[in-house]
Amino acid sequence: MKVGFIGLGNVGGKLSGSLLRNGTDLMVHDLDEALVAAKVAAGAQDGGSPAAMMQACDAVITCLPSPAASAAVVEDMLPHMGPGKIWMEMSTTDADEVRRLGEAAIDAGAAAVDCPVSGGCHRADSGNISIYAGCDRATFDRILPLLTLMGRRVLHTGDLGTASVLKVMTNYLATVNLLSVCEALTVMKGAGMDLATTFEAISISSGTSFVHETESQLILSGSRDVNFTMDLVLKDIGLFQKLAEDNDIPLEISPMIIAMMQDGQARYGNRAQSDRMIERLEEATGLDIRAPGFPDELVDDEPEERGYEVTPAR
Repeated sequence: MKVGFIGLGNVGGKLSGSLLRNGTDLMVHDLDEALVAAKVAAGAQDGGSPAAMMQACDAVITCLPSPAASAAVVEDMLPHMGPGKIWMEMSTTDADEVRRLGEAAIDAGAAAVDCPVSGGCHRADSGNISIYAGCDRATFDRILPLLTLMGRRVLHTGDLGTASVLKVMTNYLATVNLLSVCEALTVMKGAGMDLATTFEAISISSGTSFVHETESQLILSGSRDVNFTMDLVLKDIGLFQKLAEDNDIPLEISPMIIAMMQDGQARYGNRAQSDRMIERLEEATGLDIRAPGFPDELVDDEPEERGYEVTPAR
């Protein structure tokens, strides 16, 4: 299968790297020519344009920062979609929008999949990230070998759009966890607790989480660089809030964390790292939420293995 990959940013650059590392015949495209050049140096082909890539490839993957960016790319590719072609959306995006674009691809005779990832950029780099896939079963079976090169655990979520619904939920939960960890660490510091001991206490407790076990380390080291920026967090939690409103579900925590993240963005910048939210509390309290011995970046030390399908209990 010849594969195209469009969007070589923090996540897409790593996912496409996994495809290259595993011998995929890969074409790439990005608005940043330096990112394209780096992948070409690693063995990919320069795809030139989305339209040219859809013509040349069996499957084209998009991994882009916004629904608008995905729409522009898909509309460029659409005239060249047809039987045998697959569009795979790996961006975190609006479920209604991915259904709209996917249905246009299907009407043209192609197949469409929304297959966002979850688990952090460090796991995307090693092929150990998780992938959700929304599409018909026949299409899923066709793309599963490709997905297992990029991710360790692959979940078929149902019809087109279901993966995007689940993905914005997971990013909402991750943001709740981040903000609660910031408050927990700050209160413990204010109460005179050693922060390294606090980290371990949380890690072995019922209060632990993936976010604590990863991002708390970056908070405590002072690096606060998780490769995920506040504008992307706000996009994702905004999509979750929209999903709730569309289904007439009143939420209390969601609007609160949106307001908190908006305040962080106003303070530190549109593209500030999301872990800098701890600095709001440092400024409010005068406390320094850092401790020695924690890493400046996350590295996945789990050995890379071929992925597999996760099957829900029925």
